[in-house]
Amino acid sequence: MTTLNQPSTAFTRSLASSNRAVKVTAVVFGSLLIAAASQIEVPFFPVPMTMQTFAVLLVGLLFGSRLGAAAVLTYLAEAAIGLPVLSGGATVAMLFVKPATIGYLVGFVGAAFVAGLIAERTGGRLSGSVAAALAGEVVLMSLGVAFLAWLIGVNNAVTFGFLPFVLGDVLKALLAVAVARGAGRLSLPGAL
Repeated sequence: MTTLNQPSTAFTRSLASSNRAVKVTAVVFGSLLIAAASQIEVPFFPVPMTMQTFAVLLVGLLFGSRLGAAAVLTYLAEAAIGLPVLSGGATVAMLFVKPATIGYLVGFVGAAFVAGLIAERTGGRLSGSVAAALAGEVVLMSLGVAFLAWLIGVNNAVTFGFLPFVLGDVLKALLAVAVARGAGRLSLPGAL
């Protein structure tokens, strides 16, 4: 029987019980997955639609709250030091020119943490995974749209920064659940 705070899947449990080197490797791999997913984009105004949200939710669901958030923070640190990991190969310096995505980037941290936390608390059940991904998406969109509203007004933020993305983000959340459920059955070798 699963208890609160017990990692939800075989993968998450094996990662949680791994040594520090394996955890650091997983966090770096998660950040690179998010960076790769950010390069898959469809131009929209004022922010592009990317596969970042899929990768952020997947990392949260698989890695758990703390390591999932750490992977996102590592991704943002990579951008902060000038690596071209953001959408379109941009760096943090580009955020000064086009700041519309700042709230969404901050929301990534909260999304991974919340998705991971709910996944941990629901023991890997399908309904829990779906709730985790959707709750992570709510956190991400809330922070993203709130910052965008500060820049361009509430009506424009909802019209341009929320409504066009709802269907795609729900589909990406469900895809993250499907992949996490498949990959979650795997476990890291005990020798690591």
